[in-house]
Amino acid sequence: MFSCIIIDDEQNAREALQKLIQRYFPDKMEVVELAESVENGVLAINKYHPDIVFLDIEMPNEDGFKLFDYFKNVNFEVIFTTAYEHYAIDAFKTSAMAYLLKPINYVDLQTALKQFETEHHQKSKHQRLETLLGNLNAGKEVAQKIALPTMTGYQMVKVHHIIYCQSESNYTRIFVLNEPDILVTKTLKLVAELLPEDMFFRIHKSYHINLNFVKQYVNLDGHFIILDDGTRLDVAFRRVDEFVKVLTGQNLNSSE
Repeated sequence: MFSCIIIDDEQNAREALQKLIQRYFPDKMEVVELAESVENGVLAINKYHPDIVFLDIEMPNEDGFKLFDYFKNVNFEVIFTTAYEHYAIDAFKTSAMAYLLKPINYVDLQTALKQFETEHHQKSKHQRLETLLGNLNAGKEVAQKIALPTMTGYQMVKVHHIIYCQSESNYTRIFVLNEPDILVTKTLKLVAELLPEDMFFRIHKSYHINLNFVKQYVNLDGHFIILDDGTRLDVAFRRVDEFVKVLTGQNLNSSE
C-alpha cells in the first residue's frame, strides 16, 4: 500500500481529496497527513516519508513549487492539484509529472494514480522534477534554458539559441545555434507550446521558427523564408498574412 500526504491551503479541498482516496482506493493508498501549507507539508514529509504528495500550487505565503527548495533529494512522487489551467499544464505534460485539475473527480484521480504507478518505475523523481522546473521557466526569460526529452534522457538548451523546430511525425527535430540538431520525443505542437510566443512563430505545419534568425521573406514563386544560415523553409499560404503582420511589427498573438 502507498502512503500519501495532501498539501492544500483549502480545508474543503484537502478533505474532499482524502474522502475520494478513502472511498475508491482504500486498499491501494493511505492518507497519513493533511497539511495546509508548504511549511507544514515539509514537516509531514520528513515525519512520514510518503510515497506520494498531492501538492496544491496556488497557496498563500509559499506556492507549491517552493516545496522543492526544502529537499536536496526528492524521495517522493508528486501529483499536483490546481484550479488554474494555464501554461504550467504543458510543462507538467512534457515532464511526465501527474496533475489534477480541481474539482478533482474519481476518473481523473484514477488516471493520475495509474500514471504514477507506471512512470515512477521508468524515470527518476529528480530527473522529472528538473524537467518540470526547467519547462516552467522556459518562457520567462530568453536566456532561460528548456529541458527537451530525447531518446536517451533530457537535454538542456537555451531558448534563444533554438533556430527552428521541424516536425518528424510524433517527434520534433530541434536545430540549435552552433550545436548538433536534437531529436525530441514530443510532437511539434507540444514543443511549440513551451516556447515564447513573442519569439517563435508557426509558419507551416512542419516548421516553428525563431523570428530572430529570419534573414529574408520571399513571396515570389511561392512563399518561403531564408534564415541566417541560408536554410530555406516554406511558409504555408494560410499563415502568410499573420506572418507578415508579425514581421512588420503589428501586435498579434500567433502560434497554433
